Amino acid sequence: MSFLDKYMIRYKTKEEIAIMREAALIVSRTLGLIAKHIRPGKTPKELDQMAEAYIRSQNAIPGFLGLYGCPSTLLISVNEQVVHGLPTERPFEEGDIVSVDCGSLYKGYYGDHAFTFEVGEVKPEVRKLLEVTKECLYLGIEQCTTSNRIEDIGWAIQQHAENHGYGVVRELVGHGLGKALHEEPQVPNYGRRGRGKKIQNGLTIAIEPMINMGTEKVMTLDDQWTVVTADGKPSAHFEHNVAIVNGQPEILSTFDYIYDALKM
Repeated sequence: MSFLDKYMIRYKTKEEIAIMREAALIVSRTLGLIAKHIRPGKTPKELDQMAEAYIRSQNAIPGFLGLYGCPSTLLISVNEQVVHGLPTERPFEEGDIVSVDCGSLYKGYYGDHAFTFEVGEVKPEVRKLLEVTKECLYLGIEQCTTSNRIEDIGWAIQQHAENHGYGVVRELVGHGLGKALHEEPQVPNYGRRGRGKKIQNGLTIAIEPMINMGTEKVMTLDDQWTVVTADGKPSAHFEHNVAIVNGQPEILSTFDYIYDALKM
């Protein structure tokens, strides 16, 4: 691969997008399975083993396991952990919020999708953070039209989050998705209107707002994986896979399996 190839956006055909939808839905179903089991007393390690077994049962490969040295199928981030939390034996507790990020590799293409769960009864101000972060995700997706540019996505996310007094993480971004888990372009959760590359048909991206209750600043723990808020306040994370088809966004992943499991 040449230097220029590395920074090229790889637009997908209808056939490729169809495979990517299947890869994304494998992750969606995995998160639906997690939704049935996540509760106080359950451990991240237990969920991780469950997810690996399910993904393999779908003729797919866990997308994260072994990639960049990742030791797990799921990345599970609790409370002040923003993303990339490694599954541990520490049980979930009443009132926790838990971001579960999952990937699958199916027929050579990746799905990559995340949801932040409430464990038992969560404080109202924390539930509000989750609601606003999910709203940010869909506001960002609405900007994915061929009349817009990449930073329009981040602009919409940033405006909504900051209007509620929340911090928008800068160091971590959404990304292109396809035969590699991370492709061009980067998709920040902040930006200026009308800036960045033009959005075109065949673009496939992962949009994933990471929104903090307090400061936008984060730091990485000694495990070199887990990213936490600098002030120890909670963080929320939701992610969908999106393809641009006929000038409009198509969401390839779904939260429906989660909602069914949680009876939402």
